[in-house]
Amino acid sequence: MKQSKAQPLFVAGDLDGFFGLAIDNLIQYLLILALGTAVLGFPMSLIVGRILPGAALSLLVGNLFYAWQAQKLSAKEGRTDVTALPYGINTVSMFAYVFLVMLPVKVAAQQTGMSGPDASRLAWQIGLGATFISGLIEFFGSFVAEKIRKATPRAALLSTLAGIAISFIAIDFAIKTFASPLIALLPLAVILTTYFSGIRLPFGIPGGAVAVALGTAAAWIMYYMGDSSAPVNACTLCAAKGDIGLHLPIPVIGDMIEGLSHPLARQFFVPVMVPMGLFNVLGSLQNIESAEAAGDLYPTGPSLAVNGLGSMVASIFGSCYPTTIYIGHPGWKALGARSGYSILNGVFFTVVALLGLSSLMAAAIPIESGMAIVLWIGVIITAQAFQAVKRSHAPAVAIGLFPAIAGWGVLILTQTLGAVGNALGDFGVSAKVLANHGAFQAAGLNIDGLVALSQGFMLTCIVWSSISVSLIERKFHHAVFWATLGAIASYFGFIHAGHLGPSGGIYEIGIGTGSRWATGYLLVAILFALTFWWYKKSGQGSEKKRALH
Repeated sequence: MKQSKAQPLFVAGDLDGFFGLAIDNLIQYLLILALGTAVLGFPMSLIVGRILPGAALSLLVGNLFYAWQAQKLSAKEGRTDVTALPYGINTVSMFAYVFLVMLPVKVAAQQTGMSGPDASRLAWQIGLGATFISGLIEFFGSFVAEKIRKATPRAALLSTLAGIAISFIAIDFAIKTFASPLIALLPLAVILTTYFSGIRLPFGIPGGAVAVALGTAAAWIMYYMGDSSAPVNACTLCAAKGDIGLHLPIPVIGDMIEGLSHPLARQFFVPVMVPMGLFNVLGSLQNIESAEAAGDLYPTGPSLAVNGLGSMVASIFGSCYPTTIYIGHPGWKALGARSGYSILNGVFFTVVALLGLSSLMAAAIPIESGMAIVLWIGVIITAQAFQAVKRSHAPAVAIGLFPAIAGWGVLILTQTLGAVGNALGDFGVSAKVLANHGAFQAAGLNIDGLVALSQGFMLTCIVWSSISVSLIERKFHHAVFWATLGAIASYFGFIHAGHLGPSGGIYEIGIGTGSRWATGYLLVAILFALTFWWYKKSGQGSEKKRALH
């Protein structure tokens, strides 16, 4: 069949899409700067000279591929409304690798007598190894991922994204919006007005551009009026100019091999690196499913393979943070973004990283000015999860929200305990409080249940949403399968098993570590099997068939 001409590479909506995705990636850059210096003790020269150029190279390769993929799909189907898969640094993995890999490595190394700078460098090297392993798992997972996607109900895949979107994205940015009303409320109103109503602004100016401009202008006006709460200041802007210069990505294969072969790395291969690699595969699958629900059907294998290769490229050139197919495709599509927004994003952040402009941008443009765009994306993703499934499957989507919300609750709890430690000047207070479960019970918080529901929440969501769909469809034998999968996953500690440490949930991967939950799941599977037997024996299956016909 002769292919049609592909859609235009750049359209007006690509600018809006670029602003949204750029703000999202800018936040990742800011997190890399903040966590790297404050938590891991990385020197700014390492972040600006190695980590960000490596991350930018992976962003460029991935974004160019997904833009090309969108153009190819457009030509194949003769459509001009194909949106490229969004791609960027994996936020969930970033926090996991910082707090569950690199920070423990740094602390353990210092306890053996290693100096602070040497311990930080070792943490970076092992982070490189973790990122490479994650990419390797994603690459090989691409060969079986399509079978997994076809066997998993759409409601299960989309509800996980909705849970992440409503808890880790929308709620977080809503809180930050109302914490900075003079800067963030007007951009929020602009975004809601232009994106919900679809009205075009004068001269076709994108709503995202107006929102960022208004928020940035408000922040600087507050600063020059002497408002101490302004998130920008001239001193920080001047200091950031010192990082400007040419920072080319350089292979650091020796450092990566050092990280992979170090004895401390073995402590994190199975409990953190392998689960995170598997969860990244699931997350990418969910985002590909989300794109299909929005009308763009991309091949699973190549999409995941390039995603994995992007993480490996990042690690080889110095970045200790994996990349991923981003959450948010339906949101960018609703903005009118097509292929160009992906190219703009990849090229822009490559230029920013290679010229050392990251800290300068962070000093000049406050996050508050553009976070309404990301908040809107979270809302659209949540809405899609309910709109793109059968109406009868909506309860299954709702059930899938609970594990992600529990994960967000654990994050808030650990941040609160960290704030208490900072306020009291006692960084051991978090461990003391967490050891006293009775205190939580007395306050009305079941800490054990919260942690159990949050551990491996992406997989837990899939299991329970799939069970719910199976029950709604009266496919009780499918429900048996999903309950059994839950038993296996919990038995080895991939879900539920674990405990809460000062830096968040800690997995307990091993044989029988989650045996309590595994037993519960097996009992549930037996119940479903008995229900299936009674369903057949009582003839209700035949009644349903007659009703359908």
